[in-house]
Amino acid sequence: MSDLPLLEASDLTVARQGHVAVERASLRVMPGSIHLVVGPNGAGKSSLVAALLGQTPFTGTVRCHFRGSGRVGFVPQSFPVDPTLPVTVVELLALSRQRLPVCLGVRRATRATAARLLAGVGLAGLEDRRLGALSGGELRRVLLAGAMDPEPELLVLDEPGSGLDESSVLRLEATLRALRDERGTAVLMVSHDVAQVRRLADTVTWLDRTVRRAGAPAEVLGAAEAAFPFTEGA
Repeated sequence: MSDLPLLEASDLTVARQGHVAVERASLRVMPGSIHLVVGPNGAGKSSLVAALLGQTPFTGTVRCHFRGSGRVGFVPQSFPVDPTLPVTVVELLALSRQRLPVCLGVRRATRATAARLLAGVGLAGLEDRRLGALSGGELRRVLLAGAMDPEPELLVLDEPGSGLDESSVLRLEATLRALRDERGTAVLMVSHDVAQVRRLADTVTWLDRTVRRAGAPAEVLGAAEAAFPFTEGA
């Protein structure tokens, strides 16, 4: 693992309508690592992610030191789906891969790519399942599959375990470990679950508007747990 961070933020501040959501926060995401951001509700975690992705104005600096594609994949905190919408999994994944409207059909090459991506997140054979028929865990992994095409150097997830049962959370974590270990993908993820942090994180940033502490999980969690209630389960 290189000593140079893949993503580096310094003195990052996010303010909206006079309210400071994040103040002078700094963090470093190393290549091939899983970095979790934790903190209480209203701590600015989603605002921090939005700033890092260039989705909201900020002051300070964000630098990327990519070595390959330079692509960043993103899985949002929520993705509302109308259960009556007649869209299948393969059609959703095809939206970013073909110019032909998906209502006119999905190209064979696109279907093959979708099948490969779904197999990689443990959803082989679900290409033709309607989005409204998916469980919450399945939908989150479909979004993860979409974020992996084309393969990113950095994968950003905003509370991907929110609302999922324990088995779905554990499957998601297994997928993220495989991405790190087998492909060297760096992961930046927001989480409320202390058990998940202990199981998954290489590095932790404790954010409460500003960064309170950062480092290995054992170095951060004790102080953070004393300051705010973590969720013990998924």
